[in-house]
Amino acid sequence: MKKIAILGASYLQLPLVLKARELGIETHCFAWDNAEAVCKTEADYFYPVSVLETEKILTACKAIGIEGITTIATDICVPTICAVAEKMKLTANSVWSGFVSTNKSAMREAFVKNRIDSPKFISVNSYDRETFENFSFPLIVKPTDRSGSRGVSKVGNHLQLEAAIEASISESLEKKAIVEEFIEGTEVSVECISWKGQHYLLAITDKITTGAPHFVELEHHQPSHHTAETQLKIKEATFRALDALDIAYGASHSEFKITEEGKIIAIEVGARMGGDFIGSHLVQLSTGYDFLKGVLDVALNQFETPSSGTGHFSGVYFLCKESESLLPYFEHENSFDFEKKILKTDLHYISNSNDRSGYLIYQDSKKITLP
Repeated sequence: MKKIAILGASYLQLPLVLKARELGIETHCFAWDNAEAVCKTEADYFYPVSVLETEKILTACKAIGIEGITTIATDICVPTICAVAEKMKLTANSVWSGFVSTNKSAMREAFVKNRIDSPKFISVNSYDRETFENFSFPLIVKPTDRSGSRGVSKVGNHLQLEAAIEASISESLEKKAIVEEFIEGTEVSVECISWKGQHYLLAITDKITTGAPHFVELEHHQPSHHTAETQLKIKEATFRALDALDIAYGASHSEFKITEEGKIIAIEVGARMGGDFIGSHLVQLSTGYDFLKGVLDVALNQFETPSSGTGHFSGVYFLCKESESLLPYFEHENSFDFEKKILKTDLHYISNSNDRSGYLIYQDSKKITLP
């Protein structure tokens, strides 16, 4: 039986643990032991070790004799995965890639170096008005090393900027924030899988968020509504960005803005499967490709080229105060339901993805647009 280490134990990693079990792979899960560690009871073995404790995880993985190490839907685990894989000569991206794909400041620098269109930016560890003399409002502020919309906000003046920088720094592991000029445009994300530097585009996802100030995702839909010409430009931009970050193996989740003029602007690229059920559910529902199996196969050095898509539509709606009008679709059965759950009955306005109160995943022969 193959043995694989999975970093993280929240609901985000649960589909990967269950897929590994289905495939007969022995799972060794590393994460904090808290109420969110739902994989604790589903993995074959659970270790209450922070995903940031690289040396402890390396020591344990050597003793276990793992044959692969991976995660899905979270950035924080990626540097540890790359470091452990390098030491154990397992399949993963380089240690440099693990850093640059999880640090937004380093990522922006790599984009500039490789002439990839991205927003004007600066990385800071405190507020200084003079630093932003050459920047134009509105600006986006975010922690350099977090995901899930934590600490992200849009600001329109210096008073808001100072408060936003402080908030972002408080969420950052390295206590830094990145400030960038806001790009108007529609948002998409791109799911790919890579093997030995060869990239395979699986799906382009259309995204709808709460908008300013925090831009938390409310909906995702596949396939994208954009024209074939625009999708080709998105594909080309994605592959260039992956090369710039040395993402040569495994899943990736790339986010872009498309301006009114049709320019493709790189916002962020993650060396992991997209969260919000995009990678774990929507890709297979819309294309037929078992993305979870693909991630496990790459980690275990047994990759197979993805097959062509099936042509279905899929998507996810999230429940919160902003989307309260959708509550009847959560409470009653719909013909397009694939999976749905109300996690909290007390709905709140949201500032990050953890504030959402439920989800509805659909699959249908057409895009489902709920009022």
